[in-house]
Amino acid sequence: MDRVGVLALQGDYAHHQRMLERIGRRARQVRKADELEGLEALVIPGGESTTMLKFIEGEGLLEPLRKLHADGAALYGTCAGVILLAKEVTSPSQVSLGLLDVTVERNAYGRQVDSHMSEEPCPELGPEPLPMVFIRAPIIRRTGPRVSVLARHRGEPVLVREGRILASTFHPELSEDERVHRYFLETVASDSKTRSRSVLKDERRL
Repeated sequence: MDRVGVLALQGDYAHHQRMLERIGRRARQVRKADELEGLEALVIPGGESTTMLKFIEGEGLLEPLRKLHADGAALYGTCAGVILLAKEVTSPSQVSLGLLDVTVERNAYGRQVDSHMSEEPCPELGPEPLPMVFIRAPIIRRTGPRVSVLARHRGEPVLVREGRILASTFHPELSEDERVHRYFLETVASDSKTRSRSVLKDERRL
């Protein structure tokens, strides 16, 4: 059974799926709650967050997604995915999963014509600069005390981690660099599996 999924309601989920396949992992497209069953990791792609939220609410996915994470799965959100994961969304505000302790300002870099590319240091992922593609990207304006900032652009956090959640305001799936996806699966999701096994052992002792 495929243990990695990509939320495939709207946006660039196909690019994420291809990137995951490039690094040797088959990914299941997820559109309904029952397709979350058995997943250890899920990617929430970029797209239009308001539209994605309508589909999520229409399919009754808000609570199942929260439960997936509560049950131990790792989550990775890019661009609109960061907005959906955030505890607080501004400009304007909207409903979110509320799982990542950040405040996100929507479309903070401007319109589509203001999309751009950059390369920034990310020591956690290696010595080479990390290519970043920004498309109507949000900005993370606040990070909670348990959120680690792994990379910045123009002084603002663009790649962050909180436990079993990874989030980037840029699109690594649109570059040739595989490091962010590898880090998600090999570190963030791997830590989730280790934690889940530890919790299960503790429960068996009770």
